[in-house]
Amino acid sequence: MLVHLSIHNYAIVEHLDLELDSGMSVITGETGAGKSIMLDALGLALGDRADSGVVRPGSDKADILASFDISQIAEARQWLSERDLEQDGPCILRRVITREGRSRAYINGSPCPQADLKALGELLIDIHSQHEHQSLLKNDTHRRLLDAYAGAEELARQVQLAAQRWRQTRNELQRLSETSEEQRARQQLLSYQLEELENLALGDNELEALEQEHKQLCNAEHLIAACRQVVDLCSESDAGNVLSALGASLNRLSSFHTQGGALGEAANLLASAQIQVEEAVGEVNRFLDHFDADPQRLQQLEERLDAIYSLARKHRVQPFELGELQQRLLHELEGLNADDQAIERLQQELHAYTRHYREKADELSRLRQDAANTLAAAVEQEMQRLGMPGGRFNIALHVHPHDEPQPQGQELVEFLVSANPGQPLKALAKVASGGELSRISLAIQVITAQTSRVPTLVFDEVDVGIGGPTAEVVGQLLRRLGERGQVLTVTHLPQVAAQGHQHLFVHKQRGSEETRTAVAKLDHPQRVEEVARMLGGVDLTEESLAHARKMLAI
Repeated sequence: MLVHLSIHNYAIVEHLDLELDSGMSVITGETGAGKSIMLDALGLALGDRADSGVVRPGSDKADILASFDISQIAEARQWLSERDLEQDGPCILRRVITREGRSRAYINGSPCPQADLKALGELLIDIHSQHEHQSLLKNDTHRRLLDAYAGAEELARQVQLAAQRWRQTRNELQRLSETSEEQRARQQLLSYQLEELENLALGDNELEALEQEHKQLCNAEHLIAACRQVVDLCSESDAGNVLSALGASLNRLSSFHTQGGALGEAANLLASAQIQVEEAVGEVNRFLDHFDADPQRLQQLEERLDAIYSLARKHRVQPFELGELQQRLLHELEGLNADDQAIERLQQELHAYTRHYREKADELSRLRQDAANTLAAAVEQEMQRLGMPGGRFNIALHVHPHDEPQPQGQELVEFLVSANPGQPLKALAKVASGGELSRISLAIQVITAQTSRVPTLVFDEVDVGIGGPTAEVVGQLLRRLGERGQVLTVTHLPQVAAQGHQHLFVHKQRGSEETRTAVAKLDHPQRVEEVARMLGGVDLTEESLAHARKMLAI
C-alpha cells in the first residue's frame, strides 16, 4: 500500500509530506484548495506524462516521491527482482521534472525509463477518476477483472504462454519454409559440386607431388644430361675429375701430416669433401637408375593436373584450396539438410502447441462464461444501490476474429452498460458519464476486491451527481473496500467523508506574497467540525455539529 507521499514545488504545493495508513482515507477541502493536485502529483510518480508547467513558480524543479509497502504484493516484488531493483524496506518511486521540461524517473534510487515507472505503478495502485486514469475503459482491464473474479489468473497466464510459444514456433517455421524453394535449388547445386570434388579425390599433398614430377618429366632430357655431366666431372672424366683431384691433393699433404695446425685442418677438410662428393655422385647415379622418362606417364600427369586446375578455375579458388572448399560445401549442405529436419520438427511442435493452447483456452473460456454471468448480476445489483435504478450491466464475450492462438484467449471481454431504464446496452466508454463511470467502477471493485491484484484504490470524486441515501451507500461501499486494503477518495459529500477511517483536510495557506496548499490529518473533534462544515456551510451551528457527531458515530 501507499505509505508516504512527498511533494516538493509542484503547482501551488511548496512542500508536502503525507503519511498514509491502510483502510479508507477521505480527502476533503474547499473547491480549488488543491485536492486533485495531490492525485495528479501521485500520477506523475506512477509514470504519467508531465511538462514544465507543473513546476511551482520560482522553483527549478518539481520532485515527487511515493513510498509503497510491497511486502504483501508478490507480483511487484517479482517485477523488481527480475530487474535487480529490489531493496529492503519500502519501494520508492520518484519523479523529477525540471523547469525546462526534462523528466527523470527513479525506482529505489536507480534511474529508469518512464515506461518502467508506469508498469510498476500499475501493480501498486489503480486511480479511478473522470480524467485519464479511467482504467475501466480498457478491455484489458475487463479481461483481467473477470479472470481474477473467476480465479483463472494462472490459467490465463498459461494460455498467454502457450500462444507465445505457438507464435514463436510459427514464425520460425515460416522463416524456414519461405526459403525452402531456394534452399532446394541450393542443395542440388551443392550435391553436384560435392560429387565433382569427391570424384576428383584430391589427396593430401598430391598437387605438390604431381607438379614436381611433371616438372621433372618435362625437363627429362636436360635433367639426364646435367646429371651425367655431374657424374663425369666428379668421377669419370679422363681429363681429370673432382675425386681424382681431391685424392691427389690428400696424397700430397699426407707426407706433411706431422705438421699439424693449418695443414692438418686442411687435410681433414679435403677428406670430408672427398666423402661428400662420393655420396653426391652415388645419389645422382641412383636418380639416373630410377628415373623413367615415360611419355605416357607425362600425359597422365598433364591430364590429372588439368582436371585439378579446371575445377579450381570453375570455383574461382586456388588449386591448393580445393580441399578446404570441399569441407565448406559439405558443411553448408549438412546445414541445409538440418533445416529440412528442423521444418519437420517445427511442424510437429506447432501441432502440439496448437493442441495444448486449445485445451487451456477452452478451459479458460468455460470459466469466463460461468463467472461473467455471476459478476454481471452482482455488479448490476450494486448499481441499483448506487443511484442508478433500472441500470443494467452485462459482460460480453466476443469470439476473437482471428482463429490463430491469441495471448488473451479465444474471446474478447467487454463490459456493457445501460445507465438508464429503456436504453440499450452499449460499451462502457460510450454511455457512462464521469460520475456514472466512477460509481460503476466502485461497484465492480467492491465485488472483485477479494481477488484484485491492486492493493491501493484511488477514487477521485466518485460522488459527483449523487446525494442523499445514495451518497451514504457510496460511503459504506468505500469503507468496505478499505477494510480489505487501502482506499483514498476525494469527496464533497459529508455522507462519504463520515465513513472514512482517516480524514485528510486540504486547505490553502495564504501569505503576504503567495498561496500554498497544505494537508492536515484531522483528529475526531476536527473531523466533527469538517463534516459539519460540509453539511451546513461556513457557519457552524449546534444542529450541524450534532448531526456530524451522529454521522461519525460509526
